[in-house]
Amino acid sequence: MLIGLTGGIACGKSTVAQLLTDRGAAVVDADRVAREVVAPGSAGLAALAQAFGAEVLDPRGHLDRARLATLVFGDAAARRRLEAITHPLIAQESMRQLAAAAATGAPLVVYDAALLFESGRAEHFRPVLVVSARPEVQRARLMARDGLTAAEADARINAQMPVADKAARADHVIENSGDRAQTAAQVAALWAQWVHP
Repeated sequence: MLIGLTGGIACGKSTVAQLLTDRGAAVVDADRVAREVVAPGSAGLAALAQAFGAEVLDPRGHLDRARLATLVFGDAAARRRLEAITHPLIAQESMRQLAAAAATGAPLVVYDAALLFESGRAEHFRPVLVVSARPEVQRARLMARDGLTAAEADARINAQMPVADKAARADHVIENSGDRAQTAAQVAALWAQWVHP
């Protein structure tokens, strides 16, 4: 079974991914893949340097993410150029890693991707699992985790697809506004449904 896992920022998607891993699922993390495809020496990093200039590289030859973000923030054409380079590389490497994970014989293979719906990749996975949390919980977690003000946290939350919209498109929703034990119980119920029907 190939599961898509997504959710809003600070909703606890990583917690759910870890709970699934603890039960024996193989998890491919899209954020990790995105870092790998622009690692030093990669074709992805070379393409970014060619498209945006050597200024997107730090003195060690690594991607200067902050500098790249500054270049593409508010510039739709630059953002499209960035996405045209990185998205195909991420998709290709993700599929390679998902196939390798499936070959291990893991009872479930999970693709953990914050932008699963936004990237148009959700249709490749069934079921799709969305992790949600109440807005005030999401805000408090984001403020504590990243040291943000309430206004900064709200801006980050509002920059993403609303969690309610993701939940409406999901096959299953884990409500993660409570404690870890409550979330673990929901994961256990889904695991039983998926692995031992």
